[in-house]
Amino acid sequence: MAKQLRSLSGRVVAITGGARGIGRATAAALAAQGARVAIGDLDAELTRKVAADLGPGVLGVELDVTDRDSFSSFLDRVIAEFGSLDVLVNNAGIVPAGDFADEADAVTARVIDVNLGGTLLGCKLALARMLPRGEGQIVNISSGLGRTPAAGTVSYCASKYAVAGLTDALRAELGGSGVELHLILPSLTATDMAAGAKRLRGMRLVKPERVAAAIVEALQTGRREVYLPRRLGWLIGLQAITPPRLVSALRRMLGVDRMFTRVDPLARAAYEARIAPPVAPPAPDPAATVARAAASVADALNGGAEAGFAGHQSHE
Repeated sequence: MAKQLRSLSGRVVAITGGARGIGRATAAALAAQGARVAIGDLDAELTRKVAADLGPGVLGVELDVTDRDSFSSFLDRVIAEFGSLDVLVNNAGIVPAGDFADEADAVTARVIDVNLGGTLLGCKLALARMLPRGEGQIVNISSGLGRTPAAGTVSYCASKYAVAGLTDALRAELGGSGVELHLILPSLTATDMAAGAKRLRGMRLVKPERVAAAIVEALQTGRREVYLPRRLGWLIGLQAITPPRLVSALRRMLGVDRMFTRVDPLARAAYEARIAPPVAPPAPDPAATVARAAASVADALNGGAEAGFAGHQSHE
C-alpha cells in the first residue's frame, strides 16, 4: 500500500536564496501545493519582484543569511505575516571556481559564512521557533559535491560536506522532537552557479524545477535524503567499496575534476562578480586624520586672527 502523502496546503515555508534558481523554483512548486511561502534574498528589489511574480500570497523579504539579526527578523516577519513557521529551506549558497591555492582568504571566508554559517544559523533560529511547538521541517540543500569532491571547488566542497554532516548529526540529536531534517544533494544544476562550467559526461544539468519537485516530495513523504539524479547516489555509494584506482578512472571518464577547473571565464564573469565578498571601505589613515585635524585648527585660528584684525581696523 502506497504511503499517504502529507498535505502542504496551508503550511508556512521560508526559503533562503529564494529569488533565483533552486530557491525560486521551490517557492513556485510549494505555492502550487497551497503552501504559504516567504522568500528571502540579499537583493531586496529582486526579491520583492520575484515574490510579486509568484503570486499575491508570496512574501519577499531582504535577507542576509550571515547576519543573525537579519535572519531572525526574516523569520519573525514570516510568523507575523502567516502565523507560524512550519518549514525552513536553507538554500542560499555560492560557489567560486578556481585553484584553492590562489583563492583569496576573503572569498574562502565568504563561502563558509554563506554556505555553512548561513545553514547553521538558519537551523538554530528555526529550532528556537519549532521545538516549543514540537513540530517542523528543515530542508538543507547540500550538493553531490557534499559527498564526493571535485577540483576547483575546494571551499565549496568543504562547506557542502559540512552541511551534510550537520544534517546527519542534527537529525540524530533531534530524534523524538517532532522536527524533521531533509538533505537534498543535486548534481550540477542549471542555475547561475553552473555558468561556464564543464558538463559531466553522460549526465545532463539538473533543472531547478526537478530539485524543487524533490523538495516537495521529501516534505510530503518524510524522505530524509535525496540525490539528483538518483543514479548519482549509486555512484557515490560505489566509491566506498571500489578500489581507488578504479574510482579515479571513473572520475576521469565522467570529467568530475574538469567541471570547475576548465571553466569559461567570460561565461562565468557575471556570476563571480555577484558573489564576490563585499568590499569594505578603506580604514582611515591615522596620520592623515591628525594632519586634517591640525589643518582645521590652523584654519580656525587664522580665521579668528583675521577677523580680529578687521574689527580693529573698523574702529580706527
